[in-house]
Amino acid sequence: MRSTIARLGGVVAAGTALVLGLAACGTEESPTGAQNGDGATTLKIGFMGDLTGANSALMIPPSQGAQLAVDEFNAKSTNVKVEMVKYDSQGNPDQAVTQAQKAVTEDKIVALVGPGFSGESRNVGPILEQAKIPSISASATNPALADNGWKFWHRVVANDDVQGPAVADFLVQAKSAKKAFVVDDAQEYGAGLGDAVAKEFEAKGVKVERDKIDPEGSDYSSTVTKVKAASPDVIFFGGYYAPLGRLLKQLRDGGVTAVVSSGDGSVDKALVEGAGKAAAEDAVLGCPCLIPFGSDVPELKAFSDKYKAKFGGDPLIYATEGYDAMTSFLNAIEAGNTTSEKINEYISTIDFKGVSKQIKFNPNGEIAASVIHIYQVKDGNVTWLGDTSQAQLS
Repeated sequence: MRSTIARLGGVVAAGTALVLGLAACGTEESPTGAQNGDGATTLKIGFMGDLTGANSALMIPPSQGAQLAVDEFNAKSTNVKVEMVKYDSQGNPDQAVTQAQKAVTEDKIVALVGPGFSGESRNVGPILEQAKIPSISASATNPALADNGWKFWHRVVANDDVQGPAVADFLVQAKSAKKAFVVDDAQEYGAGLGDAVAKEFEAKGVKVERDKIDPEGSDYSSTVTKVKAASPDVIFFGGYYAPLGRLLKQLRDGGVTAVVSSGDGSVDKALVEGAGKAAAEDAVLGCPCLIPFGSDVPELKAFSDKYKAKFGGDPLIYATEGYDAMTSFLNAIEAGNTTSEKINEYISTIDFKGVSKQIKFNPNGEIAASVIHIYQVKDGNVTWLGDTSQAQLS
């Protein structure tokens, strides 16, 4: 997922400049933890994401999933304890850079879950790479992040070049689509995902028309008119749930009945609240994330029960991925690796069944299992239908 408020510009250069002078923390040559009152060594692992900003609903679940993994580890580990240190970037690349510098030089973290969005990931990556601090993002989906040659960077979700085509292919098959209309919010994440979907539609012989909206706008009547005139079989929106809610309501009020779909930025019940229950009904949402949503699959139910007991609510978007990302680091520590470089070496070889998927990384840090899940709004709730190979629309 890419933050809509990320503005890279000169921020990348600023982030790179901050790398200069940073000592490698948590490496073989530097201390990695402190002794606590019980005589155990405490290691710090960071979590970075938007925890109080505009898109915090997308980042709180993975932070809680990561915390659950830490609490479980500490309950059974005697000689090593882990403290999860939160870094609230608010999705802002400038803020993320400053916090990454603090995490490395002052807090001396040995690993980081995050950053949550791609813009901040791009800026923080050079700092972590220079300091040799391994990171695993639970939600950053920009394909270009894997092209930087970073040895300490990883993610547990498929990128947008996988998500977009998978959702497009599913819609073509499920709805026998011949005509599609793709709308995006003209932002980095939404436009990129919209491009990927439109390209795949066209590759499948589907006629595509396009338009863009202002994500801060309220009147989308011109787009509604264009969509109605095009009479598409399917509509895809690239962007986040807030503008999609407004657009969806106006489409339905304007008499457009075609199925409306979107990607991971819209997988939240706030979409229903924004569009209204009737307008949101049957909306189709794709995501490289696995959200249990009341699943009776034993592993998912067990995770959901533990999560709900601790946090008082059901696990939502990227909660399972946050848990799996943190578990990757904790498995390394449990195996006796307590320095950043040793932890990084270990996670490059892991291959275990996580809650969200099989966790194994390719040499470039990409997750090996590129699974895209389909969700649908039913009776005011977002329900999981399965991955694209098995999901069926009602």
